[in-house]
Amino acid sequence: MATYIDHHFSFTKSKSAEQRAPGQLMMGWAAVLSWIILSLAVFNFQKTKSAKLPLIIRSWWIFNFLQSVAIVLFDLRSILTVNEDIGLEEGIDLFVLGFCAYLFAISARGKTGITFTDSNITEPLLSPSVEQQAEAKRPCPYGRASILGLVTFSWMNPVFAIGYKKPLEKNDVPDVDGKDSAEFLSDSFKKIIDDVERRHGLSTSSIYRAMFLFMRRKAMINAGFAVLSASASYVGPSLINDLVKFLGGERKYGIRRGYILAVAFLSAKVVETIAQRQWVFGARQLGMRLRAALISHIYQKGLRLSCSSRQKHTSGEIINYMSVDIQRITDVVWYTNYIWMLPIQLSLAVYVLHQNLGVGAWAGLAATLAIMACNIPLTRMQKRLQSKIMVAKDNRMKATTEVLRSMKILKLQAWDMKYLQKLEALRGEEYNWLWRSVRLTALTTFIFWGSPAFISSITFGSCILMGIPLTAGTVLSALATFRMLQDPIFTLPDLLSVFAQGKVSADRVAKYLEEEELNCDAIIEVPRNDTDYDVEIDRGIFSWELETTSPTLTDVELKVKRGMKVAICGMVGSGKSSLLSCILGEMPKIDGIVKVSGSKAYVPQTAWILSGNIRENILFGKPYDKEKYEKIIEACALTKDLELFANGDLTEIGERGINMSGGQKQRIQIARSLYEDADIYLFDDPFSAVDAHTGSQLFKVPADLILVMQDGKIVQKGKFDELLQQNIGFEAIVGAHSQALESVMNAENSSRVLSDNQKSADSEDELDTENEMDDQLQGITKQESAHDVSQDISEKGRLTQEEEREKGGIGKKVYWAYLRAVHGGALVPITIAAQSFFQIFQASNDQSVLDLEIANKLGWCVFSIIQILGTIGVMSQVAWPVFAIFVPVTVVCFLCQRYYIPTARELARLSQIQRAPILHHFAESLAGASSIRAYGQKDRFRKANIGLIDNHSRPWFHNISSMEWLSFRLNMLSNFVFAFSLTLLVSLPEGFINPSIAGLAVTYALNLNSQLASIIWNICNTENKMISVERIMQYSRIPSEAPLIVDHYRPPNIWPEAGTINIRSLEVRYAEHLPSVLRNISCTIPGRKKVGIVGRTGSGKSTFIQALFRIVEPRQGTIEIDNVDICKIGLHDLRGRLSIIPQDPTMFEGTVRGNLDPLNEYPDHRVWEILDKCQLGDIVRQSPKKLDSTVVENGENWSVGQRQLFCLGRVLLKRSNVLVLDEATASVDSSTDAIIQETIREEFGNFTVLTIAHRIHTVIDSDLILVFSEGKPCDMKYQFSTCYQTSCWVY
Repeated sequence: MATYIDHHFSFTKSKSAEQRAPGQLMMGWAAVLSWIILSLAVFNFQKTKSAKLPLIIRSWWIFNFLQSVAIVLFDLRSILTVNEDIGLEEGIDLFVLGFCAYLFAISARGKTGITFTDSNITEPLLSPSVEQQAEAKRPCPYGRASILGLVTFSWMNPVFAIGYKKPLEKNDVPDVDGKDSAEFLSDSFKKIIDDVERRHGLSTSSIYRAMFLFMRRKAMINAGFAVLSASASYVGPSLINDLVKFLGGERKYGIRRGYILAVAFLSAKVVETIAQRQWVFGARQLGMRLRAALISHIYQKGLRLSCSSRQKHTSGEIINYMSVDIQRITDVVWYTNYIWMLPIQLSLAVYVLHQNLGVGAWAGLAATLAIMACNIPLTRMQKRLQSKIMVAKDNRMKATTEVLRSMKILKLQAWDMKYLQKLEALRGEEYNWLWRSVRLTALTTFIFWGSPAFISSITFGSCILMGIPLTAGTVLSALATFRMLQDPIFTLPDLLSVFAQGKVSADRVAKYLEEEELNCDAIIEVPRNDTDYDVEIDRGIFSWELETTSPTLTDVELKVKRGMKVAICGMVGSGKSSLLSCILGEMPKIDGIVKVSGSKAYVPQTAWILSGNIRENILFGKPYDKEKYEKIIEACALTKDLELFANGDLTEIGERGINMSGGQKQRIQIARSLYEDADIYLFDDPFSAVDAHTGSQLFKVPADLILVMQDGKIVQKGKFDELLQQNIGFEAIVGAHSQALESVMNAENSSRVLSDNQKSADSEDELDTENEMDDQLQGITKQESAHDVSQDISEKGRLTQEEEREKGGIGKKVYWAYLRAVHGGALVPITIAAQSFFQIFQASNDQSVLDLEIANKLGWCVFSIIQILGTIGVMSQVAWPVFAIFVPVTVVCFLCQRYYIPTARELARLSQIQRAPILHHFAESLAGASSIRAYGQKDRFRKANIGLIDNHSRPWFHNISSMEWLSFRLNMLSNFVFAFSLTLLVSLPEGFINPSIAGLAVTYALNLNSQLASIIWNICNTENKMISVERIMQYSRIPSEAPLIVDHYRPPNIWPEAGTINIRSLEVRYAEHLPSVLRNISCTIPGRKKVGIVGRTGSGKSTFIQALFRIVEPRQGTIEIDNVDICKIGLHDLRGRLSIIPQDPTMFEGTVRGNLDPLNEYPDHRVWEILDKCQLGDIVRQSPKKLDSTVVENGENWSVGQRQLFCLGRVLLKRSNVLVLDEATASVDSSTDAIIQETIREEFGNFTVLTIAHRIHTVIDSDLILVFSEGKPCDMKYQFSTCYQTSCWVY
């Protein structure tokens, strides 16, 4: 075939048989032989079981197609110039072109169509679950589409048929093809990057190389389509001069020449349409593939990051990598095709101009290159601005993520507006950089919008100066060429801008992927049969910071035999949690040997709870064993809690366990570890948030070995009695604990003054009362749960809800809302009202769309409308009958759009909604990475991430496919209008119309298809982008809290003075459809008293405190403090006058001083005084920065106990007359607890103090004890000892 092509070119102008017969005969036989060889290779596919086409055959067919296109173009040129008849050879050329086009389509797809099945392999080993069966019912029409279906995108028809009848749901969207699945893409990218790392090491350049290798095959095919599209687009401008001559009277060859011109114009437009739609679709598809691979790789990297690497990248930054940076990298993939198209377009433009203007074409080229050169400094400036924008965005995202994560403590401390001002300042900084970038973009756009007129002036002016004649045909041909040059000229600034942004984003992602990972060799896994020891540490030295001179743990010697129970004790910051971390392999090892034998289960000090239901959190990927599960539920004291939940263990847990008490979260963690059936159990203070009764039920086995830690060393080890006799330091810890126990025992002994008869009578009375309460409770529960019988059982107990999804068209109010206010976004309403952590992920992406995309899309909509109206106006001047066909075609276009919009809109919404769970799952996984690694669940979580990526890819892929479906049809319809116009023009009698005006109309009509497609594309794309505004409006409709200040109801400045709390008929529930947590509470807490609040975990103690601070508004009833109804005053007036130490210790990124006094209200000496009282003064003084010592995100460079002490320092600094301690000393040792209790007694001796405690000695000296049971206070006594005189529960 290739030899035949060469021969054909050499005899295009002279075709006498005498000149070409010998050579043609020989070359013809060579061509026949080559095709016979190719046919044998194709038929051999069945024998070789080849499902893919070899690369050499694909390349051959692609090259043949390009050559065949060139032959037909030269044939047409020859026919038009020499006026030859269409002979047999030209007919054969057209036939060969069709055949080569078919082979080209096959080679682009790359499949032979041969499939092989093996029943032994394809048959599933296990029966699929219901969810898996549902997944299997979504076949991929794209993967089964024919060549014609792929060209016309008709494989999307079933999706449109469903979407037009009803709003699409998630399960209505087909699956992606196997090659587009995240599993396949993730594995492929991992193999490539591992191979590149092995050859070149891991660096930024090697990650770039891996991306290139990952994309190259698909990118080459896309490049072929892009080059073909660019080449076909210049056929029209090259023929305009011939058309003008024909219309001007050069008809010596008859009207046939006119029809041939019309066919040439139309054929080029059809080829351009098909090639353009294929390369655009292919580029989007390739971008999706790269995005899936990168997201999966970033996720897996997050699970392997070392501690030091993790501290370099905050959660907000990593979220930006996945949401913003990857999107910019995929944009580069799309724009990369312009790199191949640009030189082709410029070369063809110069060729056409040279054919018409001679040397004047070089003046046009010089003007074009001069304008393009202007982009170099502008692009450099844009790149610098993009770096600044990303840094500002990272800072804002980091702060906003931290605020949302700690929203509860901000509200409790009345710091929310202070941090909102911080966020607004960060947003203001980002906005300033955005404004500079927009102004620079406006300057660039202005230059390039004026470039066609500038190039035309330079070119024609040069022709006049050089004496080159300008005819109507040459000028119109040149103008058409200049209009074609608009695309590369307009695209170039976007291309350079996108490359600048993509380079910055790619560098950021590459730097993240280069970060150090956990050392897999830190722990030696020993088979169970080879040792009797489960844990061995020999001469271990460990440090969280590798370059420090003071390791965290030194001289660790430890051997734990199989079955041993080991207890680790020590003061706050002594290294207890760090010792567990080095056993888990989480802590960098400097020296020594660590051997571990067997599987591990880990319960961290801070509970890690996944979104989902209780059962899922306990099973943690294990199969459900009912008998085993129920035993563990009972052993972990969860039976009573599950009975109270509306849907039992299927009750949904909110994000981070927001609707669970601290004790419930810890027991769920413990149940998870027990269900694991592990060989080694590592518990990090799991009972700190559990009451004493529950704790004793959970753990009754004495320790075989006790380790005492001090300053990062194991200073004592042995059994309890042995350590007491050594008299080194263990007795100090035991002494503090013993004093606490002694005080409890004294109280208990003093209470035993009643006779057995009295005790029995009281017990019977209390038992009757308790039974009566149980009956009432069951009645209430049944009544509450039956409030909506028709409601699906899965909705019972549901605290959170799926993200709200609008349906139907985008309303005009959304557009008006955008035009009224844009840059502020959803920042304020989210900060005030949000309780959902992953709303910030959605807000980040939507804010980026608002900042950078919507204004541009709206501008292009207006410009496209103006362009097409101008084109129609010009065409109507010379070919008004065009309206006879243009009007119905426009109606058809409108109907196509109406048919397209419902499906595309819902696909875009589904795509947006499915994006957030990826980021939310990633954030949860980062928070619990140590637990995931300890349980060996990295692969399960990786697969969950893969599934979420596919859930997002499905609607996204079909959304872009729907755009191409519409664009292809609109382009073909506009081609039909163009063909009708040309046919009309060439059919008119000679002299009927002015050929120059007719040529002008054709010049404009050449862009009709792109203009029509552009206007529909931009309108649809704008509507899709306006979904971001719609979603932000949803955020703004989130119910806000009550006013911060109520001007007409302000409490006195000295309020609260006495601190008397009067509660009447209080009822509280977390949501209207959930049962009440607190029921009919009425009591009075006298002022200036210390009140201990006790009760079993989940009895309502923390909910009572939340109602006191109005975190949860009472459903009914009142709470008065010093005769002021707290529900009538502003939230800041309430929360600013109360103090609290919450159950979960929270610290913010910044400094020590900023964490104690964020409002900067107190002098330094007062802050130091408070630090000393909290046992933190000496630790802070050791740091060179003193009060400016660094606090990283979430305070992770401080132990949990130290974080709790900082929370204590805040209330000591504030000194409110009403203080609430919600398990304030849960994470500190008994000795430190005793010091803290003494400090509170001294500092708040004449204040109202409410103390929630699970440790009895914490409330032993309280003036009153308030006992909660199942959401109601069952008793209140003025002396602790009297509580033992009844059967009322005290723990």
